[in-house]
Amino acid sequence: MSMHRPSGCPSCAEPLEEGDRFCGYCGSPVCAFPPPLPADDPTLALPVPAPAPAPAAARAAVSPGRPPAPPWPAGGASPWDAAGPGPCDPPAPPAAGPAPSGAPASPSPAWGDGGAAQDAGAGSAPAGWTGDGYHLADPACAPEPGPAAPPAPAPEPAAPAPSGPADPAAAQDPAYGGGETRHDRPYGGPDAPGASPWAAAAAEAPYGSTPPGHEAAGRKTCVACRAGRVDTDGYCEHCGHAQPRERDHVEEELGSVAAVSDRGLRHHRNEDSFAVAATALADGSTATVAIVCDGVSSASRPDDASAAAAAAANETLLEALPRGTHPKEAMHRAILAAADAVTALAPEVPGAQNAPACTLVGAVVSGGLLTVGWVGDSRAYWVPDDRGALPRRLTEDDSWAAQMVAAGLMGEAEAYADARAHAITGWLGADAYELEPHTATFRPDHAGVVVVCTDGLWNYAESAVDMARVLPADAAVRPLHGAQVLVGHALDGGGHDNVTVAVVPFAAPPADGTAADASPRAEAAAHPRA
Repeated sequence: MSMHRPSGCPSCAEPLEEGDRFCGYCGSPVCAFPPPLPADDPTLALPVPAPAPAPAAARAAVSPGRPPAPPWPAGGASPWDAAGPGPCDPPAPPAAGPAPSGAPASPSPAWGDGGAAQDAGAGSAPAGWTGDGYHLADPACAPEPGPAAPPAPAPEPAAPAPSGPADPAAAQDPAYGGGETRHDRPYGGPDAPGASPWAAAAAEAPYGSTPPGHEAAGRKTCVACRAGRVDTDGYCEHCGHAQPRERDHVEEELGSVAAVSDRGLRHHRNEDSFAVAATALADGSTATVAIVCDGVSSASRPDDASAAAAAAANETLLEALPRGTHPKEAMHRAILAAADAVTALAPEVPGAQNAPACTLVGAVVSGGLLTVGWVGDSRAYWVPDDRGALPRRLTEDDSWAAQMVAAGLMGEAEAYADARAHAITGWLGADAYELEPHTATFRPDHAGVVVVCTDGLWNYAESAVDMARVLPADAAVRPLHGAQVLVGHALDGGGHDNVTVAVVPFAAPPADGTAADASPRAEAAAHPRA
């Protein structure tokens, strides 16, 4: 590697190879001296207007070896014509037939004028020279014009040749160096009249969409420079920046349930996944489902594990609930199906280590019941619409910290401050010691919101009171906005992990309905682990 190139990426310190212009990990440029951009400026032909014919005295001074031209005889030929053609004279054109009667005689152009064809464009021969436009004859060989023919007026200078497209409207497009440059939209041109035909459509294109003219290739526009196209390796061909993956930020809203997942600010990929759905029950009511999974980063393929678990659990619930299965039993089956889906991802080599793994938490709202199920340290919170009521945490972590607190060995604050706090003791995967799905059913007597999330969120709002403080008051009617606010809170706090949250509103039961207990904590104690 040459002395002018760094041994590692200046942005992320990733090792580089000889010849790399961009970092293969973060896409940042690594060249110490970027190569110059190729010039693409067309050469313009500047027209030179033909000067006026010089007077006879000046032409005589130019040709000192030739006597001055004698005066033209009235109505006669030039004395030079009488002497015959000279050595430099062009051959005489063939004689034309007699002009029709009544037609005015067209005078021959004077020598040195070059004719109207030469005067009209750029590069015409100046006065005093003759030729075909490519080979010019010596002015000393040209006969002198007579005073009877007045000099032709100098033509108007021709307009410079355009450097852009023939369409004058395209001159306003930034692609040709004109118009207004907009940095708030991709390929944005000016909105004023006169813009190029494709500028208005490109200006309104959504961020990161395919620019006009690139639809056939089916390749997206770079979200960093908004000019280059994204190659199949996920990097911009123009600036080299890595492009966000499809799962880096996902939002979904389905009726009364919404979820948002974000990669965060420190991880290079999003290993979380979620599924939200709604289905009709046998009695005509609706059941709302929310599943959130968090891939274990120390395992292999954590992103695939979380996606497989979320899809399997959601599918199982949508099959069991319409058949009349109790939500608690349906949740138990869903967790087992999710575990089987993650186990199927493990390599078939006997004794393989580091198999794919993830955690799971889910919630089902149906018929006045709230059912939650979990394995791992992903959580569910209850936040009442009446913020004067006490919010509750509905799940208990399968983690080292939770075990220390349950055994009475450490206080909660001390345990979660320990470096081993987030070491999980339960997960879904082929190498799980013993799968123990946890389920609980509650029957709240007032309306509220269920927050289902990964530790990427609750690390910044651990207690139920903190979670209720961050959640907007209108989350029950705007669940997607509530999920966005919660994810934004985690990102503002540092975004050290992937962040995924689902917001599920719970409507108040009818006034004549029976309410077993308004406290989810007391209801959870009545329904411990399955």
